[in-house]
Amino acid sequence: MYIKEFNDWMFFNNLIYKIYTTEDEREMRRAFIEQLSMVLDFDAADFHLGSDDGTFKMVNCVSFNCNGADMAKYDELDYSRGLLYSGKCLVYRETDIVSDDVRLKSEYYQRVYLKNQWNYAMQMIFARNKRFLGVLTLYRAIGKENFSHNDVMILDMLKDHMAFRLYSEYEKRCRRCEFNIKEFCEEYALTNREAVVLEHILNGEENAEISEKLVISVHTLKKHILNIYRKTNVKNRIQLLHKVGWK
Repeated sequence: MYIKEFNDWMFFNNLIYKIYTTEDEREMRRAFIEQLSMVLDFDAADFHLGSDDGTFKMVNCVSFNCNGADMAKYDELDYSRGLLYSGKCLVYRETDIVSDDVRLKSEYYQRVYLKNQWNYAMQMIFARNKRFLGVLTLYRAIGKENFSHNDVMILDMLKDHMAFRLYSEYEKRCRRCEFNIKEFCEEYALTNREAVVLEHILNGEENAEISEKLVISVHTLKKHILNIYRKTNVKNRIQLLHKVGWK
């Protein structure tokens, strides 16, 4: 029993670590679903982000064994819409908020669930500072039992960690929208080519990827980057990101 509990602790510790340290946010969500499949039984999943413009839309889906775009299309039919946009972190089974008499007869169930041979669902809603950040939905196929209270508890332990990461990503996107690369380049007298290189750096791309996209050698790229560092009085990428305010 002790070994089982210790292994469980190690698993969740590793999962939480990956939430915070996986650099690419989309890859982080994909890995999160894959890791969850090791401890929870589900047949499909989709993980949508909330729209940054505050219009209560689901965007940028990562899916597992389902068509996430199809789910966003039927968002307006979802009887859990009020909970999605409540501004609170929540974990619940669909059967906790609506009776089977209503659920099984709903247009949402008929057009989405039956189409995919699903019967039960469990959702994690992510929010911080009253902002809807995203939702992860796990589905179980027809013929299987409903998600258990223990399944809900597992997700409940993780929801605030994921919400914190998603909010951090949201803040980064907001800073990028506010950042005027043209003004920055004019202030530090960057050339047009250096401005293009800077934009790729700010997108988080590595040297090999940038050189391939710009069709230049890595050696030439490094010269451009060193010129950017010299003109902006920084020594590395981290200092450059701080310089433009992307901490």
